[in-house]
Amino acid sequence: MGLVVQKFGGTSVGDTDRIKNVALKVKAEVDAGSQVVVVVSAMSGVTNQLVKYCQEITSDYDVKEYDVVVSTGEQVTIGLLAMALQAIGVPARSWTGWQVPVVTDDAFSKARINQISVEGLRSCLDAGMVPVVAGFQGINEQGRITTLGRGGSDTSAVALAAVLKADRCDIYTDVDGVYTTDPRVVKNARKLDKVTYEEMLEMASLGAKVLQTRSVELAMKYSVNLRVVSSFEQNPVGTTICDEEDIVEKEGISGITCSHDEAKITLVGVQDKPGVSAAVFNAMAQANICIDMIVQTDSADGTHTDMTFTLPESELSKALAVLEKNKADIGYRSAISDSDCVKISLIGVGMRTHTGIAQRMFEALSEKGINVQTISTSEIKISVLIAGEYAELAVRALHSAFHLEDKG
Repeated sequence: MGLVVQKFGGTSVGDTDRIKNVALKVKAEVDAGSQVVVVVSAMSGVTNQLVKYCQEITSDYDVKEYDVVVSTGEQVTIGLLAMALQAIGVPARSWTGWQVPVVTDDAFSKARINQISVEGLRSCLDAGMVPVVAGFQGINEQGRITTLGRGGSDTSAVALAAVLKADRCDIYTDVDGVYTTDPRVVKNARKLDKVTYEEMLEMASLGAKVLQTRSVELAMKYSVNLRVVSSFEQNPVGTTICDEEDIVEKEGISGITCSHDEAKITLVGVQDKPGVSAAVFNAMAQANICIDMIVQTDSADGTHTDMTFTLPESELSKALAVLEKNKADIGYRSAISDSDCVKISLIGVGMRTHTGIAQRMFEALSEKGINVQTISTSEIKISVLIAGEYAELAVRALHSAFHLEDKG
């Protein structure tokens, strides 16, 4: 008898009819002979409403009480799904994060899991019941409720699959798998049968909304057999996220992402001397601002230079304030910012063995008159920063240039 963890997102449990549909999918897995643990999110829109309640009370809310409020959405869903399963003859019991317990650190609203005790869940399974677990939530060592950050139910599911040594972890969502790019931008985008953990991690961190980044990190660390499938298909196949060794023929490019939450800052007239870069990025780190691409030009006179770096658009005003506060220590003439930009990335483990990918990428963009502002690379990724108005044009041009379309 195999063990399967099934995770259902907010759209999958968006109303009571959809919860009943989820119950049928769980029953089908049970009828196939599997032991099943279910992890659920709050019903779609509920968490946003709970966050809004907190903000209406005060903009300076206690983050500990915020977690108490926003974690309640999942508690409603686990109870309703347990009822729905019982109504169709499947013994089930709901479990909150603190009942499992999922023990986390003290980083309220973005907690990380320290350990999970699964003795209670195993007893539940051994008794022939389906545990229905609230995703997103946990408890710290002091007994306070914590939450794992938005999208944290994916992390809950993968973590449970890892600890339980599940045969498979199925992430049910409103899409039927991972595509070469956003099908809303490129209509003939191709669904991928398999994607490596590394590729999925890059896709998730660069704008693909299919899986939360931390869940992919966990799956890769513990070799969890992960699958993304649709809640709204009868016999979903989906996309499997797996080790690179499990993919026989690796394509040069597996996918293209577009991240809109991007901004650029250029420091003009920075002193060209040791320690200046450290001063800039130490100030950013102290403010918990994540920096991505960094470009520094050589100075003609050897005394001053320009430095450009990118960061999330949501952090732009904060970063500018930090730079202004530290202007005297850093030493620069002015800071120029630009929030009208996007990051386009090519991703593929095949880059390790395929040549000419960068050349083809820049040719395709050049043919469309798209100027590249900043470039960064890794072993399996090439990212460029371009003006926001060219986002969809760039994605379509690159998708065509690398022949990623659905041949069917």
